[in-house]
Amino acid sequence: MLTTKEILKKVRELEIKSKKLTSDLFTGEYHSAFKGKGMSFKEVREYAAGDDIRFIDWNVSARFGHPFSKVFEEERELTVMLLVDISGSSLFGTTHARKRDVITEIGAVLSFSAVNNADKIGVIFYSDKVEAYIPPKKGRQHALYIVRELLSKQPKSQGTQLSAALRFFNNSTRQKSIAFILSDFIDSSYEHTLRVASKKHDIIGIKLYDKMDMQLPDAGMLQVQDAETGITKWVDSSSSFVRYQYQQEFFRLTEYSTQTFKKAGSDLLHLRTDEDYVKVLQKFFISRNR
Repeated sequence: MLTTKEILKKVRELEIKSKKLTSDLFTGEYHSAFKGKGMSFKEVREYAAGDDIRFIDWNVSARFGHPFSKVFEEERELTVMLLVDISGSSLFGTTHARKRDVITEIGAVLSFSAVNNADKIGVIFYSDKVEAYIPPKKGRQHALYIVRELLSKQPKSQGTQLSAALRFFNNSTRQKSIAFILSDFIDSSYEHTLRVASKKHDIIGIKLYDKMDMQLPDAGMLQVQDAETGITKWVDSSSSFVRYQYQQEFFRLTEYSTQTFKKAGSDLLHLRTDEDYVKVLQKFFISRNR
């Protein structure tokens, strides 16, 4: 547990780092990746040559005896939601950082990117239930509050259930939002809730994994504990069959999340904890603009 002083120091460090990344790298990319996705009706005006005939307002045109067009404008303000997995497995990490540390940094960068673009940002923290909800708001103070919570929020429960967070998100958010799910996705049974949420919202999953999530080292007998159930057991890591089974389970979960997001029409980014998340996010934003 960090002390209040340590949390405030870390918030300041993350603000400086995020601001630099946001201004150097993400402002243009973030803006073009998401702005213009929503169009809202502005007014009706007389039809002019070159107007799209699909937008002719036939009722108004009939009333006045000549054609009128509907005019739409880009919705300038977005609502960004972070769905943050704070279950037991997020505390795992063997190289560079724990998954939770990387999730916190990405959450901070996305919060400041949203705030810099005058967008609202909110958070749903979840384990196998919704642990906390921060309603979307604008402004630097709000972003700092989010970063403080990202650093200090402790789960009351250790398991993972994304479907609970997605159900809460669907029920609490009326307008179309952009949602980033930050998790290791060691979870299943969220196909239906993801599909329902994806119909209304723009959803991007960021799947964090550690090198040792994928490969068990050859280190003889190891005592391992499941971070979410607390069950401890001995594993013979020198057995190639045990290591193979371990890897297959990782691939099974990865395949499940990849296919589930694909079927829902949502994006899923894969990020190893020792990789540069800045490059991964930037590449994604740029691909979005195309």
